[in-house]
Amino acid sequence: MKIITTLICICIATLLFGQNTIVKTAYGKVEGAFNSDKTVRSYKGIPFAAPPVGDLRWKAPQPVKNWTGVKACATFSASPMQSKPVPFMCWTEEFIAQPEPLSEDCLYLNVWTSAQPKGEKRPVFVWIYGGGLSSGSTNCAIYDGEYMAKKGVVFVSLNYRVGVFGFMAHSELSKESAHNASGNYGFMDQMAALRWIQKNIAAFGGDPNNVTIAGQSAGSFSVNALVASPLAKGLFHKAIAQSGGLFSKRLGKNLADAEKQGEMVMQAAKATTIAELRKKTASEIWAISTGKGIDRFGTTLDNYVLPTDITSHFAKGLHNDVPLLTGWVTGDGMLMGSPNTTAEKFKKDAQTNYGDKANEFLTIFTAQTDEEAKAVQTKMAMFGFAALPSHLWAGFNKSKSYLYQFSHVPPDKPNFPNYGAFHTAEVPYALHTLKTWKREWQQTDYDLEKTMSDYWVNFAKSGNPNGQGLPEWKSYDKQSGNIMELGDKVVLRPSLFKKELDFLEMVQK
Repeated sequence: MKIITTLICICIATLLFGQNTIVKTAYGKVEGAFNSDKTVRSYKGIPFAAPPVGDLRWKAPQPVKNWTGVKACATFSASPMQSKPVPFMCWTEEFIAQPEPLSEDCLYLNVWTSAQPKGEKRPVFVWIYGGGLSSGSTNCAIYDGEYMAKKGVVFVSLNYRVGVFGFMAHSELSKESAHNASGNYGFMDQMAALRWIQKNIAAFGGDPNNVTIAGQSAGSFSVNALVASPLAKGLFHKAIAQSGGLFSKRLGKNLADAEKQGEMVMQAAKATTIAELRKKTASEIWAISTGKGIDRFGTTLDNYVLPTDITSHFAKGLHNDVPLLTGWVTGDGMLMGSPNTTAEKFKKDAQTNYGDKANEFLTIFTAQTDEEAKAVQTKMAMFGFAALPSHLWAGFNKSKSYLYQFSHVPPDKPNFPNYGAFHTAEVPYALHTLKTWKREWQQTDYDLEKTMSDYWVNFAKSGNPNGQGLPEWKSYDKQSGNIMELGDKVVLRPSLFKKELDFLEMVQK
């Protein structure tokens, strides 16, 4: 029966498309490739901006130049410049960018679609990768868009500059710009890709008026930044933020401090001008930027791409208010490493950090033993990194918000440590890409994959994750505290962490 179904799909695809995968964009024609059963066409490595090299290094992305003929788009472009990607800890090769090639010439996107060449208007799902804003690429196996395209969305993934090339600020760069701002080039790359989508996605069967941006970890920070930025207004209509938000002052530098970090790079490079820095090779710049004494590059609160106070910006309702699906993984707190604390130290730290609210804190976050103190400290890291940002964002939104907690533990890989429900573990379930991840999957995994990807696709279609055959997911507000538990069972949990989140919100003000 499966063979007959596949043959029918191939026949239908041949009738609809023939063997032609050529699409005309505003800049020229591109040719993609069919998947194995001829139901999905993929277009990999479509340029959405000019290569940011030479004099374009550390500048906002510039328009891509038109081309003649047909551009072959069957393979991924180079990944952005970064340290050589290698698997580590729980992040096996499926989660890691391909190690070669790496290049500054990286501003390309990929499209997967099962829509008819003309006439359809399917929702567009735009994926933004994680990697701490210092690594990552669209070519990770778990980001394959074929499976989501089969579920009815046009799936797009985009590259953006990372590290020193994507986020370095410098006083000379600020003066060079027309806005007295620098840094945040990676976020501007994402906006350039979204503008490309507005102009071109209809040719792939996508609806430019129904675009969902989605990302995990640094990709979630990026989604938060795009929702915050006035420059991104009108480029998307829904947001999915998985594990992370920018509502902590520790996650952004003001322009003056960010510019000082750029000056450190210039001094380490023994250069006196940005022009001299632009003449150095990408490898030289990367090696200098990752040297001793230079912090990781990240967001700059420049009052141009991003407001100087993101939390206040959202509280005033000045953000791009769109329906939101957001949440965290129970293992997100492990990103901060194993906590080095004791019950006694935990209590002393509470007095220092919370003053007259310390007793209330210790009542909510109880730690009588050293082991309890370490467990609570890890949970606190999870709250700070992802759960509290989700809670705050939903509170700022006028549009409906849906919150989740992912607690499912993937099965052990033979001869491989079990890392629990680790940071990023939810991505292959949400994107329906378990097939690309080498584990001994059980039926509970496949069931959760179907449920989560259905929720994500339904949300992309309508701004509401609910659909036939799915457990009802009620929207979040601070009174009900509705959070969907995505575990071995999918269960709505009202008031999950309500006391903890309410307290943390109170002391943050």
